[in-house]
Amino acid sequence: MCGIVGYAGERDCTEVLLNALSKLEYRGYDSAGIAVFEKNQISVEKSKGELKNLREKLENEHKPEGHCGIGHTRWATHGEPSDINSHPHGSKRVSIVHNGIIENYKDIKKFLISKGYTFESETDTETVAKLLDYYYNGDPIDAVVKTLADVRGAYALGILFKDYPDCIYSVRKDSPLIIGVGENENFIASDVPAILQYTRKYYLLEENEIATIKADRVEFCDIHKQQIVKEVQLSNLDMDAAEKGGYEHFMLKEIHEQPTAVKTTIAPRIVNGMPDLSECGLTAESLKNYRKLFIVACGTAMHAGVVGKYVIEKLARTEVTVDIASEFRYRDPIIEKDDLVIVISQSGETADTKAALHLAHDRGAKVLAIVNVKGSSIAREADMVLYTHAGPEISVASTKAFSVQMSVMYLLAFEMAYAKGFISEEECKRLTAELSNIPDLIEKTMECEDKCQYVASKLITAQSLLYIGRGLDYALSMEGSLKLKEISYIHSESYAAGELKHGTISLVEEGMPVIGVATQSDLMEKMVSNIVEVKSRGAFTITVCKEGTEFSEGVMDETIEVPALEDVLMPMLTVIPLQLIAYYTTVLKGLNVDKPRNLAKSVTVE
Repeated sequence: MCGIVGYAGERDCTEVLLNALSKLEYRGYDSAGIAVFEKNQISVEKSKGELKNLREKLENEHKPEGHCGIGHTRWATHGEPSDINSHPHGSKRVSIVHNGIIENYKDIKKFLISKGYTFESETDTETVAKLLDYYYNGDPIDAVVKTLADVRGAYALGILFKDYPDCIYSVRKDSPLIIGVGENENFIASDVPAILQYTRKYYLLEENEIATIKADRVEFCDIHKQQIVKEVQLSNLDMDAAEKGGYEHFMLKEIHEQPTAVKTTIAPRIVNGMPDLSECGLTAESLKNYRKLFIVACGTAMHAGVVGKYVIEKLARTEVTVDIASEFRYRDPIIEKDDLVIVISQSGETADTKAALHLAHDRGAKVLAIVNVKGSSIAREADMVLYTHAGPEISVASTKAFSVQMSVMYLLAFEMAYAKGFISEEECKRLTAELSNIPDLIEKTMECEDKCQYVASKLITAQSLLYIGRGLDYALSMEGSLKLKEISYIHSESYAAGELKHGTISLVEEGMPVIGVATQSDLMEKMVSNIVEVKSRGAFTITVCKEGTEFSEGVMDETIEVPALEDVLMPMLTVIPLQLIAYYTTVLKGLNVDKPRNLAKSVTVE
């Protein structure tokens, strides 16, 4: 959600900003802009729409020339997407880019209007820019400190002051921001991929630390203007991993990266054939003593949590509650000190999930974070962290992140079940060995790609469809439905198959596609009955099942088979055709697969 970049150095600042912003397009945005020091003035250029629109505007009208500036891709929150509402915002003396939401912007705006300020945009960001100008008395740090005392909400800010043409000021609270360190050049960015082409070194900016960035140095202080010494971090991200590598879209590339991502995530956590999560402080003793587990996440990560619930409860006989993060914090959950709260987030910056973490800490519970981004806010604040080593996920529709999140949940379930005495060491080793074989089986599952493309061709004219499943298959039907709707814009709902007759079956009409996920042996008979129910009412039935599954003639219009595996592990394979169906349906409709409308990769505001 929104992307911030900044540059101070000897290169063409405009080109650096545009290149860096292009690496943040995956975050989702609807406008873009830059502010560059040019001949001791702040030259601002911005445009509604894709980054290419801004580049064309610069080439056709005016391309600022300078060596210090800031840039932004905006995802609209206050005010519709437009040139005027695009960032940067400012005054003659100050220009800023902002990620987050200022909760009390109306009060600030009213105050500033009373002081003679006028406003051009509908954004909350412009109020911060004008407030900085109001407090500016020649000392930028002083203006930042006074402004922070007045604003309430989430923010990451990149700030230019006209009187300091070689300098960027930055500060953050509840929104991510890093400071890149190069040779005679330095950067700010919302995420590491933006600066990877220039440097792998960066500082993590903590909340309410103020950074002063120049070409030759970076300095930090707190809100009391006391100097802070920070440690340089080194990114291990592969630059090639942030590129398409010959694939037409990032989503397809990331689907095919799942075998490697899963292997990289689980292999280091298997020791002598047994799961070992001691790296983060989870031991057999601690796992044995947890009374109850809460899994809290949003979207795809929440679906991985549902898989985790089924597996943990089945194997470890421990109560698990799965909550949507935005609901968890407001339902006043009953959390006790001997409970474990597990928060799952690909970015590690998801605002609602981070708020759930804070609530858990307030209630005295330990928090385990499952995240993909090293040094992210959730990773830093949790008591324990398990990193999912998926590498950068650029497509807005999450695929490999889901698979690695599930794989971590399996390791947790196996170790907890063994620690509590519900499975033997032999059984634990057997399940862990099965999980270790998953990467090769995912490769084999990819052989269904052509069939998925064919099935997708049958869906492109659908107005609405249903995904149904039971048990673990229901968890996967939720994820399959989300994947389809978020990128193809086809209305899609997922239901527990047993709920069909309690109202939903009234939606089924002639030709309506219904995708059934049917891999659980003990539920197969009931699942087939549910598919027959919708088939008899005219549905076009598509079933994802294990290799060798036999159905009565005429029940299934199309079947997609995946390698047969133990029921409890089937979600690791079943998700592949569901992802591919969503991908090819979207491609065949001619839509933007990687950047669906209205969506952002990292949701850093509520």
